[in-house]
Amino acid sequence: MSRDPGRSRWLLLAACAHVFFLLPPLRTRAFALSVVLEDAEDKAEVPVLQKSEKRGTVSKRSKELKEVVFVIQSQSNSFHSKRAEDLKRDILKQTADLGKELPTVLLIHQMDRHEGAWTILPLMRDFSVAYGRNSSWIFFCEEDTRIQVVKLLEILRRFDTSKEWFLGKALHDEESTIIHHYAFAENPTVFKFPDFAAGWALSIPLVNKLATKLKSEPLKSDFTIDLKHEIALYIWQKGDGPHLTPVPEFCTGDVNSDRVDQCATTFSNFLPLCGEPVKKEDVFVAVKTCRKFHGDRIPVVKQTWEREAALIEYYSDYRDISIPTVDLGVPNTERGHCGKTFAILERYLNHSSPRTPWLVIVDDDTLISIFRLRKLLSCYDPNEPVFLGERYGYGLGTGGYSYITGGGGMVFSRTAVQRLLASKCRCYSMDAPDDMVLGMCFSGLGIPITHSPLFHQARPMDYPKDYLSHQIPVSFHKHWNIDPVKVYFTWLAPNTEEALNGKKVEFNREDL
Repeated sequence: MSRDPGRSRWLLLAACAHVFFLLPPLRTRAFALSVVLEDAEDKAEVPVLQKSEKRGTVSKRSKELKEVVFVIQSQSNSFHSKRAEDLKRDILKQTADLGKELPTVLLIHQMDRHEGAWTILPLMRDFSVAYGRNSSWIFFCEEDTRIQVVKLLEILRRFDTSKEWFLGKALHDEESTIIHHYAFAENPTVFKFPDFAAGWALSIPLVNKLATKLKSEPLKSDFTIDLKHEIALYIWQKGDGPHLTPVPEFCTGDVNSDRVDQCATTFSNFLPLCGEPVKKEDVFVAVKTCRKFHGDRIPVVKQTWEREAALIEYYSDYRDISIPTVDLGVPNTERGHCGKTFAILERYLNHSSPRTPWLVIVDDDTLISIFRLRKLLSCYDPNEPVFLGERYGYGLGTGGYSYITGGGGMVFSRTAVQRLLASKCRCYSMDAPDDMVLGMCFSGLGIPITHSPLFHQARPMDYPKDYLSHQIPVSFHKHWNIDPVKVYFTWLAPNTEEALNGKKVEFNREDL
């Protein structure tokens, strides 16, 4: 169940102490950047320059390319790592005819085994040491970002590389939101933060400055909720650092959009599909509820997404045959629900069909598209230990852990559940925060969290419109001040065209 991330942390610190006593010792993690060198095969692909090329232009572009370090925000899961490798090859292929020296292209998941590498800031000192003297830019992008390298060089050329620059496509909140700790409540539109999907860049002077600051003032142990907003806040430093400079050529439109010729970057904004969607019978859905919500939340589930699930059970503290619910014998708790979640995991492993490879655990106020989830899961191997959803972090600046936040839905492969329950890791109390305990357990087992931005811990209105405009979401969470049925049918319900041919469709989305 979700929590306000700003609540008192003494319970969480106690959680760390209790749970890590139950975990096997964590592997020692050396925090040193491993520079990804281009292999001989990549270098062998460099073609002979065409005689029609102007040597001066080629030489200049070659120098500029050498001064840009590309960093792909990749993940270790096999599906995601392959997509990142594909993007790396595309960048190198584009740059091969621009000079003999190829640029450095790094994949985050290959750089370091530190749990918090995905949060970027812990890597600044290493970026500064490795590239602080011979490079001008660190350019970050997601695995589905598409880059026009020549156009990108033209854009970066506009900026004085001796100064501190923070470049990106600007997002802003329309109203203050819980996922940003209600920052800038009086006027949230004034603070801009980058849309990672469009790519974003830091000049080396800014990287060096951040590295120096992090050396003297290490990151605090706190929550990582929305990384793009938190990085912008850290760089801004309450006005002592640079604001984000909007770059209109950093785009998130599709490669077929009208503005593509003007863009240095675009984004593959489609729902991943790797073959046929997984069968309905291959997804077991567990809904966490309690007696006091049987009358208002469960009817919403039944009016919306229940029909998409072939295997679904409602787990409560009270047996209600009208729903029906399953009483697991676990008393309801006001928060945390760790005892109930682990009971669900045990039931799934021991009482469901062994041929059901996927488990989804949601709250009773989660709005989810099982139809889209089945497409997404076609890209993952259930024989791997997969733990999928929206990734948060706790204490990652000081050796903490990542976790899948529960409100948006937690997806487990059967293999992941088997590995978890075979370990000694369990709840330290019945009302411990279930999603965080699961994150600590999987961290101790060396099983990485797999992030998908298509899962959402909050409501559509809590996210910038531009951010959601290039998504086909899988879930949202909470019924606060919204009509949840209307939100489902506006954002999540498959329409006829989508259901028939799986193509991307445009939805008429209201301000929900």
